Amino acid sequence: MVVKFGLLGPLVVHDGTDPRPVTGPKVRVLLAALLLQANRTVSRDALKEALWGASVPASADAALANHLTRLRRVLAAADGGTDERLRTVAPGYQLIVHEGELDADAFEDRVRAVRQAHRQEDWEAVRRETDLALALWRGTPLADLAPFAETEAPALRAHQLAEARLQALEWSFDAELSLGHHHEAVAPLTTLAGEHPLREGFHRRLMLALHRSGRQAEAFAVFHRLRRNLVDELGTEPGAAVQEAHAELLAGEPAPRPRPRADTARPPFQLPCEGDAFTGREAEVAAVRALLVGAEGGEDGTGRCAGPGSAGERGAGADARSGSGSARVRAVVVSGMGGVGKTALAVHVAHRVREAFPDGALYADLRGYCVGGARTAHELLARFLSDLGVHQDALPEDTDDRALLLRSALAERRVLLVLDNARNAAHVAPLLPAGGPSAALITSRQLLADLPGSAKVPLSPLPEPDQHALLAKLAGAERVAGEPEALAGIMAACGGLPLALHIVGGRLASRPSWPLALLAKRLTPHQGRLDTLAMGDFDVRRTFAMSYVAMRDSDQPLEREAARAFLLLGRVWSAHAVTPQSAAALLDVTETRAAAVLDVLADAHLVLNPEPDRYLLHDLLGEYAAQREEEDGEAEPTTALIRLLSWYAAALAAATRAATGETQSPPPLEGEAVRKLALPEFADDDEAIRWTARELPAVRDALTRAGEFGRSDLAWRLAVGLFGHATTHWWTGEWDACLEQAMEIARAHDDRLGQAWLHRRTAVAHGMAYRNEACLEHLRIALDLFTERGDLAAQASILGNMAAVHLQCEDSAQALVHAERSRDLYRRVGNTRGEVLALTRMADVHRLRGEPESAAADFRRVVELLRGTGHGAVLATSLTGYGDVQRVLGHRDEAFEALAEALSIRLRMNDRGGTVDCLVVTARAHHHFGEWAAAHETWEWCLELARRHRLGRRIDECLDGLKALASQALADGTPREAPTASPPPPAPDTP
Repeated sequence: MVVKFGLLGPLVVHDGTDPRPVTGPKVRVLLAALLLQANRTVSRDALKEALWGASVPASADAALANHLTRLRRVLAAADGGTDERLRTVAPGYQLIVHEGELDADAFEDRVRAVRQAHRQEDWEAVRRETDLALALWRGTPLADLAPFAETEAPALRAHQLAEARLQALEWSFDAELSLGHHHEAVAPLTTLAGEHPLREGFHRRLMLALHRSGRQAEAFAVFHRLRRNLVDELGTEPGAAVQEAHAELLAGEPAPRPRPRADTARPPFQLPCEGDAFTGREAEVAAVRALLVGAEGGEDGTGRCAGPGSAGERGAGADARSGSGSARVRAVVVSGMGGVGKTALAVHVAHRVREAFPDGALYADLRGYCVGGARTAHELLARFLSDLGVHQDALPEDTDDRALLLRSALAERRVLLVLDNARNAAHVAPLLPAGGPSAALITSRQLLADLPGSAKVPLSPLPEPDQHALLAKLAGAERVAGEPEALAGIMAACGGLPLALHIVGGRLASRPSWPLALLAKRLTPHQGRLDTLAMGDFDVRRTFAMSYVAMRDSDQPLEREAARAFLLLGRVWSAHAVTPQSAAALLDVTETRAAAVLDVLADAHLVLNPEPDRYLLHDLLGEYAAQREEEDGEAEPTTALIRLLSWYAAALAAATRAATGETQSPPPLEGEAVRKLALPEFADDDEAIRWTARELPAVRDALTRAGEFGRSDLAWRLAVGLFGHATTHWWTGEWDACLEQAMEIARAHDDRLGQAWLHRRTAVAHGMAYRNEACLEHLRIALDLFTERGDLAAQASILGNMAAVHLQCEDSAQALVHAERSRDLYRRVGNTRGEVLALTRMADVHRLRGEPESAAADFRRVVELLRGTGHGAVLATSLTGYGDVQRVLGHRDEAFEALAEALSIRLRMNDRGGTVDCLVVTARAHHHFGEWAAAHETWEWCLELARRHRLGRRIDECLDGLKALASQALADGTPREAPTASPPPPAPDTP
């Protein structure tokens, strides 16, 4: 019978092939309550108490019925569609669980077998049955069901199961000692004694193991430490069994000889002891297990072997692949940055696939990043061959010959090799099986992309729910729940890194009087955080240093170059992502070389690669790199940063050209280094605007840095370069803030050119937000500054913008004057597109003067010229104007056709302000044509957007429109014309 229900750890339900999700905390608690009383009737009142405790709501009966329905669906899916598992039996419900289907029952059966073998002193049977029992143990029972798990009955059951596990462990160590495995027992017993400082059984066995290993002083130390703990905590002396062991130490009696047995030697099992704190990683665990076991035997949610059919591509995404999806792979690589929990996951999975590898499990720490040097394949091959029964005298001297011998030894065996902390593919290649039923589970800080025939399962930092669960396990659920703000700060400071979280959890557990807020303060970034994240052998800084030093001291030039790049990124740009193009500027190399350097860092997990061609330092790695003082870093990081700021200025200029189609851009920075920059390319305005939106935090930082360096020429170009982004995002106010900051820098350095461009763009920002007087003021200043410079093209553009503002103010005379002056200047400089924009202004003037036929003809010509140019924002503005003129002319279909196209463009570009502009005109058109329901719906949509984005002028217009509709509903006569709304802000002149 296959285990179907799991309580030994997080709750799981299995259908024999895959774990089935049990969604909803109430449904999970309901299933656990029924499993704890399997095959017994549980009353409705008891189930309601399990779900809601003492606070049972009035709607509990209906809610319980709903949760039971959802549970039946889960159970039916797990049972292949049958619905016979959950029965209604007065006064409640009964969950039918067959023999061997519940892991807790199977576990207790195994423990009873261990007890029987222990009584008979059948030590091999003790070891075998203990291993089978522990393979079912996935963690603390009911671990994910707080607060239900903390109530009396579930807590008692969880305690019974945990106690049974500890007792089985004690009996298994009796077997080890009786078989003479004293040395091997010391390490796991030391760990268990540390985890259970008052448990005499582990301490007694550790004393004997140390004594019989010739380590008498350590054995006496264990006794005295236990006695001190018992006296201090419980006021009692050690029991008789411990006293007898102490007497054996005092007498200096030699270790008893193990009794020989007739049966064959037991297969080697070398996996490290697994702690109780492993948390999360369900998808990655499932993927690794499926890849290792494959079609020759799957695993259910309890960790026991299931039938065939496990797929090799489930759980961890596209990187976890076994080729066909049904056959096992020979090697699975678990990779990730230092401290991300690779070893913990590998050990966790290895224990759970043990039954699939009955011929043994070999483990070795390859020490790929240790200062003392990595262990060699030559040395490890000797050890593995010896463990598999090859006599020392039969070992070849040549490493390749040893590798051949290992493959031969594994050819007919089902052995799992766990190769921890590999440096690179060459490090592990000689240790891998070649075909046959054996497999290897490898951990490395490198991706090991060049390891043939291997599946890759990269680990990322833990998500927030798993971080919370891990800290709750380590420091106590109630304690971490009591200070949510401090807890959030601690998790943010740890960056999801399990190593950091274990250190924090250990500190909190060892200092129960500490508030979380105290530790959160000590973890403030760049204020001693890395000093705080160190405890004994656990040290985040030292862990990172192993990765960096290994790369810095590599014999590969590209890796050494990557190490320098890592330091430079940490020192000058740790908070933002880079691309090969921006990194090329920072590092002063070609784009191709920068991509190679970044890929080396990503393969070593020294940078994150969350999406194609974007690389980002983990927060803690960035702080480590920033604090590391190395002579091999760039002598002047400021020079590198200036190159990067120059790249951003040039890239923003390119984005604005793509977004607006402007032909009159600010003069570029001078210098050969600037001319050879590799810049992003944009297919259309939408792509350019989305790129700028994503880079906006980095641009704001770049602007501040430029000011700190006194580089006004960079600062104003960065701010002005946001023009393209602002065409659809002006309403956020971010552009205004950047322009104001850059203006302060330009004035401080008396940068007249910078001030001219900043006044010009600040005027555009005011115009987009209908701040007309402020807009005109800045335009006049800009016109004077550009006239001073003799720049006719700039003057033409500014005059066009002044015409647009006068249109917003409904001053048609001034609008026409400025539009004609703009047109004349564009003609003088031969700018045809500028003439098109002037024509748009003329159309707006005709509309304002009540000359719709002329306005329609002008708009139609403008739309024709703009189609296919990729300038969506300008086209949408012209279409909106054209639609409004068609409304006035009474051409309904033409009006809504133009307005629908304009709205589609605005929505595609995520242009909230432009969307609101278009909706105002559309609502007026519906009202004009007597379509009251459509008008009301459009006004409501527009009002919601205007309020969400704080567009005060449009809010007033929407309210007026809705008021007019309400009045219309009460009127008996003919429909009244909707209130005239102001036209959408014209697109600024961009030539």
